[in-house]
Amino acid sequence: MNNSGGFFDVPAKRVELNQIEAQAAAPDFWSDQETAQKLLQRRSSLERTIARQEKFEAEISDAPVLFEFAESDEASVSELRGLINRLAHEISEVETETLLAGENDLRNAICTVHPGAGGTESQDWAEMLLRMYLKWAERRGFKTEIIDYQPAEEAGIKSVTFKVEGEYAYGLLAAEAGVHRLVRISPFDQAARRHTSFASLFVYPEIDEEVEVEINDKDLRVDTYRATGAGGQHINTTDSAVRITHLPSGIVVQCQNQRSQHQNRAVAMQVLRSRLYELELEKRRAETKELEANRLDISFGSQIRNYVLAPYRLVKDARTKLERGDVDSVLNGDIDDFIKEYLLSRRAA
Repeated sequence: MNNSGGFFDVPAKRVELNQIEAQAAAPDFWSDQETAQKLLQRRSSLERTIARQEKFEAEISDAPVLFEFAESDEASVSELRGLINRLAHEISEVETETLLAGENDLRNAICTVHPGAGGTESQDWAEMLLRMYLKWAERRGFKTEIIDYQPAEEAGIKSVTFKVEGEYAYGLLAAEAGVHRLVRISPFDQAARRHTSFASLFVYPEIDEEVEVEINDKDLRVDTYRATGAGGQHINTTDSAVRITHLPSGIVVQCQNQRSQHQNRAVAMQVLRSRLYELELEKRRAETKELEANRLDISFGSQIRNYVLAPYRLVKDARTKLERGDVDSVLNGDIDDFIKEYLLSRRAA
């Protein structure tokens, strides 16, 4: 069974882990804090990969026993089917991760959802899109945090910013960045007519203190206001929410879910650093037009994916042509196949 984990290359990773452990035990390990932090992050990643491999091999070793019992035991048949499905899912996850080799792919992701053309319809669709990505993160065991939530007047949201924490969160979610189009019978139209709505997802890597992003205080305008969404104990009682405008770039970030103005400012600055970093990367990549989809208007003709609920039910990716008929599963966060297909097409391009 040792060959079952070939794509993990676990023996080499165990050697690397032992080397890091030896370095961490050295008395001068923390003399270079930046290098030490990177090594500890690498150690965590290696430990996760090795643990995954050990779990995978344990499940593989259970298969022959279950197969033998399955000949005469219906319960074992059901358990064997579940095991096969789990193994197929784990292999697919690993295959997807092998497609991610970008400088920031391993980082956490900071995401923003905005409604586009369509008024209340698109504001409601934006909230549905938010729910889809939160459900997706939950399915993968990622941690999520709502940073800023701006509800719309009638239904849905004006905008939302949230963070997704987990290995490859940015690399995976970057494949979803762009405009998403919904076609459905409107729940807000008394005539029950079909409406088309748009919403966009923007994704930025969370940048830690190791990455230098120059921000001058004179370039910032900081406003405080009373929070309107779910948050800490001072919501709706004090001006604890913070809005920061970066004057040279025009980027505006907000945070309102922390307990104090100081904490909201700290989180908003973290989001600003990440967006400025991504802006610089975008400038560098402009010649290859890799981010062109993110800059398109949030309207017809610019979408990366179509979600049709009426007159038929179908989700179709405009980039890869992948189609799914189980629309409810997709809207509940089952989108890994769309992500993987896009990453495969990007590598082949």
